Amino acid sequence: MALQDHSIGMFQVWDYVVFACLFAVSSGIGVFFAVKERKKVSSREFLVGGREMTCGPVALSLTASFMSAVTVIGAPSDVYRFGASYVIFGIAYMFVVILTAELFLPVFYRSGITSTYEYLELRFCKAVRVAATLIYMVQTILYTGVVVYAPALALNQVTKFNLWGSIIATGVVCTFYCTLGGLKAVVWSDAFQMVVMVVGFLTVLVQGSDRSGGIVTVWKTAQAGDRLKVFDFDPSPLRRHTFWTVTIGGMFTWLGIYGVNQSTIQRCISCRTENHARWALYLNLVGLWMILLCAVVSGLIMYAFYSHCDPWTAGYISAPDQLMPYFVLDILGSFPGLPGLFVACAFSGTLSTVAASINALATVTYEDFVSQCCRDISNRAATWISKALCVVFGVACTSMAVAASSMGAIVQAALSIHGMCGGPMLGLFSLGILFPFINSKGAIGGLMLGTALSFWVGWGAFIHPASPNYTRPLSLSTQNCTPLNTTSAAFTPTPLLLSTPDSSERSVVAESWYSMSYLHYSTMGFLATVIGGLLFTLLTGPSKPQEVKPGLIRPVCDLFCFCSEKYRHFCWCGVNHAEEKVDFDAMEFGTAWENYPDQDKITKSTNGKKQSYTLQDEAYTNAAFVPDTSRPISVKNVTAGKNIQ
Repeated sequence: MALQDHSIGMFQVWDYVVFACLFAVSSGIGVFFAVKERKKVSSREFLVGGREMTCGPVALSLTASFMSAVTVIGAPSDVYRFGASYVIFGIAYMFVVILTAELFLPVFYRSGITSTYEYLELRFCKAVRVAATLIYMVQTILYTGVVVYAPALALNQVTKFNLWGSIIATGVVCTFYCTLGGLKAVVWSDAFQMVVMVVGFLTVLVQGSDRSGGIVTVWKTAQAGDRLKVFDFDPSPLRRHTFWTVTIGGMFTWLGIYGVNQSTIQRCISCRTENHARWALYLNLVGLWMILLCAVVSGLIMYAFYSHCDPWTAGYISAPDQLMPYFVLDILGSFPGLPGLFVACAFSGTLSTVAASINALATVTYEDFVSQCCRDISNRAATWISKALCVVFGVACTSMAVAASSMGAIVQAALSIHGMCGGPMLGLFSLGILFPFINSKGAIGGLMLGTALSFWVGWGAFIHPASPNYTRPLSLSTQNCTPLNTTSAAFTPTPLLLSTPDSSERSVVAESWYSMSYLHYSTMGFLATVIGGLLFTLLTGPSKPQEVKPGLIRPVCDLFCFCSEKYRHFCWCGVNHAEEKVDFDAMEFGTAWENYPDQDKITKSTNGKKQSYTLQDEAYTNAAFVPDTSRPISVKNVTAGKNIQ
């Protein structure tokens, strides 16, 4: 077989045109909503879109922002090196969406909060809220730095543009349309970018399979290279990707991203009704599966194409995350505009993720800090402060991307960050929502324990990477590659393991604790937070049932029809959920506040189709949080908008 040349083409004029169109359209959406919503001077309009969004755009937005450039570039590379076991994430996604829609969303939506961390003050105390907000801010800035760096690396690889110039351009565009148009601009830009992502992937799939000899040839080559061994039921938590680490670890990792993450919940609570929000999550699941399948198949096609000449091992590229952009320019370089379409696909994921992160960071900062310190802020001032915060966090996230270049493989770095921070956060919210007797001391103690353990194992693994015995990269060949140095006589297959220290030279801690699969960082942080919270609560005394408002707890036993009334009351731990029998699914957002005593702070349009609510800043009592002394609420009276005397 002939030697494969390592030379590839470069960007052409049409590639730049296609790529520039992505920035132009995204910026144009921001300008459109800035003009369209110019008369609505309210921070709620800017931060949560006036709670007028429908399920379709929100579903596309959720998919685009979380299937970011990390997936577009990193996932195919992961499949190329480790096999198609990455597809098992589809099972984890299913559990994540179901738990988010049925467990966490109802509590957040019905409480009427704007920042998810507002819930923690309602349930526990202000100190818990502040601590969680700070952890979220650190997590989001770190993660956003990674997803800004990823497509900038792709652009640098295929066009030789300055890497840091690309990063700055990404940050400027994201900050621009996010600051101008608020959440509505973010959601609709995400919807457009989702379409670009799908088109870009389909282009690679069609041309890649054709250049590799057809999908049947791709399948046979992948099977011969052991890339189709999906199900590995090894129970060891040290193995990088097995059925159990991906399903369980992936579920906890992504549940920390979906179930309690401000960026996701903020878009869900921007929906008109709770049913709209729930449908947005389920439609988003279909989108997640579609993008995941595209990423996995792209990785298999890339392996089939390079099965006899791995460009990474041969030295044509310097990092595994450059495989996908190198592959794209290799197969699409002769088609003007198509390489630019793929880079636009990668940047689409980044723009949506970064814009959502900037908007979410501005929201939690305003709601959890600014509005708490300055309560007499006018609507116009609040809007300008929110816009200024978008600019500040746009600069912060862009600056963080500079450090992302030293974080290693993109997928693992991104999910490791979410695992270290997201696991303890998931545990904290789970303590509040699932355990009525947990007190503030238990919440703080559990959060501290979970965060400490998560960062210990995460940073330890960063300094002492796991040995090949646990990561198990598959073999790669360079037998048909054209040597870069003509004096070199031969190439050895896959010399990737030579740089890894022998396991006999590693300490016991490095070989066991630090070698834990990065997907289990979140699992470990979650379990440590929950167990620590329970222990600290038992030591300090549980909360009294009458001090816990029913709307802040999700009685999971009520979701199962076979549970008897006696068992349900036992699981309620003394909290009287019997008084909370309002049909929320049939109500539009805010209807629960029609029974709030301070009714002059609630305005409602006469046609009944569009509502806006100005909730009292200093109190959180509403129909979902009925005090024990109240009488039961009549569904008929609530839905009719009548006062209950």
